[in-house]
Amino acid sequence: MQYLIDASVYVFRAHFSMPEDMMDREGNPVNALYGFCRFLGDFIEQVRPERVAVAFDESLSTSFRNTIYPDYKANREPAPEELKRQFAQCRRYSRALGLLECGDAEYEADDLIGTLVEHGRRQGRPSTIVSRDKDLTQLLTEDDVFWDFAGKGKLGYESIPEVFGVYPEQIADFLALAGDSVDNIPGVPGVGKKTASALLGHFGSLDRIYDNLDRVHEVPVRGAKTLGAKLETHREDAMLARRLTGIATDAPIADAEGRLEPGRPDLGAINALFDEADIGMALRRQAERISDIYRD
Repeated sequence: MQYLIDASVYVFRAHFSMPEDMMDREGNPVNALYGFCRFLGDFIEQVRPERVAVAFDESLSTSFRNTIYPDYKANREPAPEELKRQFAQCRRYSRALGLLECGDAEYEADDLIGTLVEHGRRQGRPSTIVSRDKDLTQLLTEDDVFWDFAGKGKLGYESIPEVFGVYPEQIADFLALAGDSVDNIPGVPGVGKKTASALLGHFGSLDRIYDNLDRVHEVPVRGAKTLGAKLETHREDAMLARRLTGIATDAPIADAEGRLEPGRPDLGAINALFDEADIGMALRRQAERISDIYRD
């Protein structure tokens, strides 16, 4: 099993859940850094993974999806400078902890995780995706796990329809139909989550829906009689959205196999970071315990 951590989710979680008055001696906030380090340290101590990666988002505006659709994620406010600073520190901590830390201006964290899932699959190795982002569930097969660590817990392939209404391989199609307001993807106007779920339950995929527009009226949803015409009118919108909602599996990650195995933490680098951020002994002692776990 390999564990793939969607880091940005947990940095933001720490930013909003830890006290805002946690600052270093120069008045810079360190709440997100502290919370993320605690999360990552707790995870490593609990799981003791033999293979693990930590994936970060680098930009809201330079993804290959912005080339396809310039308004992609345009509704999101840029992270404030004090949070950008902490993101960089979280990445430093991940590297110092001896983990494969990755980020890319063109590929999002989802794509980096998707690439590592596919890499593991070629090695005959399943993945546990550590995240709270439903988009990543599209990567699951029957051997994989979606884990909302310190949240709702673990979900397997068969549990995804109970929670999200469709199977993992239908998630990207579902988002293309219903839209995704978080990423500013409009989808098909007038097609909500229930209708998208019903369409996919009946036909199986977006392509099959469009191959059978003359049968859409059979689907037991409100407004089924006019749904086929609506889908035809917005065919290009749906196909564009589908290019945005799918996760890439070809991001450039050098020496993934070798780097997935954790190295021993660099305690000097960790203590230097914690000195800079005025972080006390609890996380330093945790880093020492993790160092013992991965002692050569």
